[in-house]
Amino acid sequence: TTRLGHRAAKQEPGRSPFNSDHDKVIFSGSFRRLARKTQVHPLATNDHVHNRLTHSLEVACVGRTLGMRVGEKLISEQRIHPSFTPTDLGDIVQTACLAHDIGNPPFGHTGEEAIRHWFTHDAGSELIARLGIEEACDLRNFEGNAQGFRVLTTSEYHAYDDGMRLTYASLGSFVKYPWMSLAAVDGERPKHNKYGVYRAEQALFEEVAQATGLLQRGPQWYCRHPLVHLMEIADDFCYALLDLEDGIEMGILDWEEVFSLLEPVLDTSRVQELKQDMHRLRPGRRPPLIRGKVISEFVDAAAEAFIRNETAILAGQHDELLGLCDRRVRDCVIAAKELAKRKVFQHPRKIEMEIGAYNTIATVLDVSCHAALNYIHDNDMSDYKSRRVIDLIGKDSFGPAARPGDDQPWSRDYLTLMRALDFVSGMTDNYAMHLARQFKGFGSMT
Repeated sequence: TTRLGHRAAKQEPGRSPFNSDHDKVIFSGSFRRLARKTQVHPLATNDHVHNRLTHSLEVACVGRTLGMRVGEKLISEQRIHPSFTPTDLGDIVQTACLAHDIGNPPFGHTGEEAIRHWFTHDAGSELIARLGIEEACDLRNFEGNAQGFRVLTTSEYHAYDDGMRLTYASLGSFVKYPWMSLAAVDGERPKHNKYGVYRAEQALFEEVAQATGLLQRGPQWYCRHPLVHLMEIADDFCYALLDLEDGIEMGILDWEEVFSLLEPVLDTSRVQELKQDMHRLRPGRRPPLIRGKVISEFVDAAAEAFIRNETAILAGQHDELLGLCDRRVRDCVIAAKELAKRKVFQHPRKIEMEIGAYNTIATVLDVSCHAALNYIHDNDMSDYKSRRVIDLIGKDSFGPAARPGDDQPWSRDYLTLMRALDFVSGMTDNYAMHLARQFKGFGSMT
């Protein structure tokens, strides 16, 4: 329950420290902005299609149930200290689920790729030429998971002073990839190109790792916190089921192909009755009739797999939980992801919007990053354009980067570019497009 910075958690009637973590995330601006960030379909006009906020809330519901289910079993077998309750585990996993997409940039995974492209192939490559190899690697390989850890620990609420100041338990349960960028890019970690911590937050992560007892696998490399597995699989379940629902809603997928994929996990004694009930409804109204039943099967399988393999998970012998689940559930989730990848993600309108997102991201990055570097290297701010951009970003938001010290110039540049990246990655899809138009002189003057 101790908070980042070795702060003792406040004791409140009817509210545990983990409840408080949940509320800190819910009330944050970065969480609220998820309502206008892409889940799968950029700038969808259909109100029934998921955005990052609705997706995160649904993942949190599944994660909370998983945490409580696992907690009940572990506590009944005295495998967790009796001072904690199943609800505590549920709250921790729920908080991690709520925050799991909080670092995603505008336009979702396309936005991630656009940022990487700009720092690798466009004007950004020149700006990072003098950085250290680890620092440059962070920017060339921008990662929403690492950005999320930065939001939670650095940029939100108490900027540069431990951020949201969440408990070590919640922070440990958030980090899906407990290692740094360079080794991941070099193929030396379980997930190629995926990592969870920037160089800027390395010391903060080490503090979390030590406090939660994460097992070290190598230099700057730890085993996952066991509850990460529950957060990740809750996300997998919601992706597998709800991406397909969105595909039906948008007319990309047929109900029959989706139902045939999900049918194997349903109770066989109820299938005929369900088919009769669904026959009277239009396709878009059919998914809710089976959604709860499918998720229930998913949750049962994941909780059972976690309990059965808990000793090996605690020893760091497994990198993901899905592969340990009942074959019916595992095959269903994998097939659902494959169907979404093959049909939903390749839809022409989605591709068109993604191509436009590259130009939008490049424009706001170019203006923001150049202005930020001008700001820290030119105290007089003789460049009027840069001065106005800094007014938009916020002069007081640069923290240590704007204060000359003993650091090498490229380290200051790295911290400064990270602040500009905070600004850009925190934008909603709509605001990024609006700002790109304004920066190019094509925006409305009203």
